[in-house]
Amino acid sequence: MANSTSELDPTVRVRFCPSPTGNPHVGLVRTALFNWAFARHHGGTLVFRIEDTDAARDSEDSYNQLLEAMRWLGFDWDEGPEVGGPHAPYRQSQRMDIYADVAARLLDTGHAYHCYCSTEELDARRDAARAAGLPSGYDGHCRDLSAEQVAGYTAEGRTPIVRFRMPDHAITFTDLVRGELTFTPDNVPDYGIVRANGAPLYTLVNPVDDALMGITHVLRGEDLLSSTPRQIALYGALAEIGVGAGLTPRFGHLPYVMGEGNKKLSKRDPQASLNLYRERGFLPEGLLNYLALLGWSLTDDRDLFSMDELVAAFDIDRVNANPARFDLKKAEHINAEHLRALAPAEFVRRLVPYLTAAGLFPAEGPGDAQLDLLIAAAPLTQERMVVLGEVVAMLGFLFVAPEDFTLDPADAEKVLTADARPVLEASITALTALEGFDPDDIQATLREALVDGLGIKPKFAFTPLRVAVTGRRVSPPLFESMELLGREETLRRLGAALELVKD
Repeated sequence: MANSTSELDPTVRVRFCPSPTGNPHVGLVRTALFNWAFARHHGGTLVFRIEDTDAARDSEDSYNQLLEAMRWLGFDWDEGPEVGGPHAPYRQSQRMDIYADVAARLLDTGHAYHCYCSTEELDARRDAARAAGLPSGYDGHCRDLSAEQVAGYTAEGRTPIVRFRMPDHAITFTDLVRGELTFTPDNVPDYGIVRANGAPLYTLVNPVDDALMGITHVLRGEDLLSSTPRQIALYGALAEIGVGAGLTPRFGHLPYVMGEGNKKLSKRDPQASLNLYRERGFLPEGLLNYLALLGWSLTDDRDLFSMDELVAAFDIDRVNANPARFDLKKAEHINAEHLRALAPAEFVRRLVPYLTAAGLFPAEGPGDAQLDLLIAAAPLTQERMVVLGEVVAMLGFLFVAPEDFTLDPADAEKVLTADARPVLEASITALTALEGFDPDDIQATLREALVDGLGIKPKFAFTPLRVAVTGRRVSPPLFESMELLGREETLRRLGAALELVKD
């Protein structure tokens, strides 16, 4: 298929095949996003496959986290776990018989061979090659062993691995992101595909599954580029022995995502964890919008877009081969824009889990009165918030029980000084006598009592009230907050703050 993605092509089949090790990270999500967008743009098929052949590192908990992450992000897949499909199973740990059969056929046809070299022997020969200024990859020592040599190694008790026999010619392919690339034989030596214990390696299982599942395009990270000529050679061998339909996928290697210090973002970096952004309250669409910009752009002058717009415009030609730097501030800005664009009811719906997790709502969800209060308060914060998790600090003062309400210690110490006493006293007197209790009346009354009556500038007049009522110096609009609290609770909090004032 040509690079242009201007028309539908339902024959497109891409795969996303993460390993269930640890928490999902943003680099993994970016890869999933580009595969998903590519498949949806073409009207093709997204295969979700789990690479869980490493029993020492893979875990069921990580597998479940992967599924939950995909669901939270809004990704749907056409074949894979929980969906099924014609090439099931989609967990590689359940396909071991397939890999064993293919490895045996590669051995029988001479595309692979047994290698008896020990780790110590390999290391010694690599060191010698480096010292001589030669390539330090596998030197083909076991490529053409005689029957006597094999018998000798067997008598020593050596258990061989299986190596794939690379061709003796250069391999050239056109990368969808990087253009034409050529790898010479001295840079791509024979490589292992089955461990000595019989466990298949990534280098075997992914190409085998790609062949059997008819994958047409492989979009993956730049860190895997060096393995591509190996896989291309293996696809050719698989075609010769009748595994799959003889198709070699087209490859596109996505740019590195760089973190602090201009180093490649590692899954061990704190800012790489998807869970961190979910817990903070990033919207899936906000985070995905930002991650799409790490190597791709909708237009040269537009950073904000919906997932529908991404799918409609996604063109692999627009992926930039240069590394992309993860900028948290820009990610937060884009998320805030998506948050502000939410319909009021949807904004409220997304706030509820964070208030529930903080213990401000019951586990079964808010009662009618709590929900009505949240609906009334939410518009006061939607323009001020960056992530949903901020709702606890911004609106928690409305939902906490009177006996559990506390002031931020640093704000209270700085604001509730002797100068705050006349402010609090005059406010209590004025609000007690106020007939109504709507924001306009509250504001007019307090301005008259504090600004006009005491001659205090608004900033100094209202800050002690804000801390007393909301617990913090940064809060939703003061007078609207008082209305939502109600006269009785507002006066109670002002009185409690007055008792804290130090003369």
